[in-house]
Amino acid sequence: MPETQLVAWTGSIVVVAWTIIATAILLMDSIGSGNFRAQAQRDQMVYEHRLNALSAERDARADEAMAAQERFSSALDQISIMQSELLNTEDKRRELETGLEVVQTTLRNTMRQREDARDQLAELAADGADPAAVTAISEEANGTVELLASALAQTSEERDLIAEDAQFAIERASEIELELRLLHDKNDEIFRQLEEAMMVSVEPLDDMFRAAGMNPDTLLAQVRRGYSGQGGPLTPLSFSTRGGAPDPDASRANDILGSLDRINLYRIAAERAPFDIPIKDSFRFTSGFGQRWGRLHAGTDFAGPVGTPIYATADGVVTFAGWSSGYGRLVKIQHEFGIETRYAHQSRLRVSVGQRVSRGERIGDMGNSGRSTGSHLHYEVRVGGQPVNPMIYIRAGQDVF
Repeated sequence: MPETQLVAWTGSIVVVAWTIIATAILLMDSIGSGNFRAQAQRDQMVYEHRLNALSAERDARADEAMAAQERFSSALDQISIMQSELLNTEDKRRELETGLEVVQTTLRNTMRQREDARDQLAELAADGADPAAVTAISEEANGTVELLASALAQTSEERDLIAEDAQFAIERASEIELELRLLHDKNDEIFRQLEEAMMVSVEPLDDMFRAAGMNPDTLLAQVRRGYSGQGGPLTPLSFSTRGGAPDPDASRANDILGSLDRINLYRIAAERAPFDIPIKDSFRFTSGFGQRWGRLHAGTDFAGPVGTPIYATADGVVTFAGWSSGYGRLVKIQHEFGIETRYAHQSRLRVSVGQRVSRGERIGDMGNSGRSTGSHLHYEVRVGGQPVNPMIYIRAGQDVF
């Protein structure tokens, strides 16, 4: 009896200890999974906040650039009007100067003629001529002189007024030229900030796709063919150059719009290329891509408990969902750009052939089916049918997202 009780007590203690240990393990896994999910959600919120801030900054700077360009165009119109008025004023001033010289010459000649007439009148008076005739000749000469003097004074006043108007126009033109220089400097600062923001935003995306072995220009051309709509805020700007050379500010603005378009196309491409990680819960890497035991291990293995959720790493269409020899329960997803992802050794499949899935959508549960030594996910990325290292895509996406 004591031995039986001892065995019973020992068994009870073992069961209780195993229960405690199993509960602790499950609790730790649950806490770890929760922390990982919370961290992933925080990272996603930070990324979305950064994108929203960049978008708001981009829109604000673009509005400032457009407003500045409108003010610049208005100032150019004012300068053109002032220059035209200044040219007309200068022509009129030259005409008045010429007319003034003619009037002055005529006045001098008339005054000489008047002096000659006076001399003649004196001689006629001395010779006993008719006094009434002498008076009429004298009054006619005086009237001509007064008329010319009046015309000379009026012409001089007009000349002085035009000179004042011309001086005002010159001073106003100088003020507008100063405003134009200040406006140009402000435009240049706005464009410089926008260009720096675009460079900071575009270069990491270029590097991400190059790191994944994809040519950015070819990739964007393919995306653009699928999204070939025109118009909207990214329509190229066209400012009037009055028949002259292309406006440099318009060229810079269109370059910025081109960068914005490139970012938008990258966003579309990133949703359709597998830059995400298929496991969000806690896991450990057990085997990487490369040669193993004399043959190619065509993917990356993520080990975790049976039932761990598996997620699609990009938008695509399920082309296979079932049993496949050594893969066990397998899901294949065809993405754009000739990319396919494979998710093997699952315990349960949650999608079917022909189903469209989105990035981050759950497609199955981790398991130990097929040729496997333990619960894990065997994850592959194939481009044009050839396997590539999945970690290239995962690391490239983590560097940006």
